[in-house]
Formats: sequence, C-alpha cells, structure tokens
Amino acid sequence: MASLSSLSITFDCHDVEAQSIFWAELLRAELDPGANEFVASIGGVHNSESPTPGMLFLKVDDRIEGKNPVHIDLDDPSYPADVERAVELGAERLGSFSEYGIEWTTLKDPEGNVFDIGRRTVT
Repeated sequence: MASLSSLSITFDCHDVEAQSIFWAELLRAELDPGANEFVASIGGVHNSESPTPGMLFLKVDDRIEGKNPVHIDLDDPSYPADVERAVELGAERLGSFSEYGIEWTTLKDPEGNVFDIGRRTVT
C-alpha cells in the first residue's frame, strides 16, 4: 500500500490574487510560476520531494464563512512583531492568548480564514 503524502493546504478564495499575495508576503515566499485569477500556489504544490505541504489558492464563487476547523499555526521567533506585519498586510487581529507555555495571536486573513502566529515561551 502506498503511503499518503501531503500535497497542499487549499484555500477557497473569492480573490485568488489578493489571498496568494497576502500569504506569500506574510511567509516571505514566492508564488509558484503560472499564477492567474483562478489558481495560484506557494511551495510547489505538486512537489513530492517537499517534506511540507504547499499552499493552493482556488477561485470559488461561494464559500462558507466562519471558523476554519483546520487552520494554520505559524511558529514565529519574531512574535509579536510579525503580528503587526500581518495586520499591515491586511489581516484582522482577533485576540492574543497565553496558555500551556505558548503565547499567540489569532488573526483572520483578508478573506476571513483564521490563523495563529505565536511562539513557545517554555522549552
């Protein structure tokens, strides 16, 4: 039996360009070649050699709003400075928290997807 491999974290988007540029700039990454108004990616979505998933942005006409059951947590040694950078890029700050040796801020990207930026405070 073949093992599963992670290909992408997929975002359904109203505006593929805005979403993909927001995440590329936040992660200091480049968009993969071939991006257009319907699809864009970061991190070589179809790169089976990559140990981590890429990010795929797909144009959809309708999507369900609300908290994502799956969301991205970014471990950030520059926390909280990168929270401010995320807000400057278009994120909305929802709240900051500290529990279990981790401090983080929960944000929404420009289309309302929830994500966290934080760091471990106890090693």
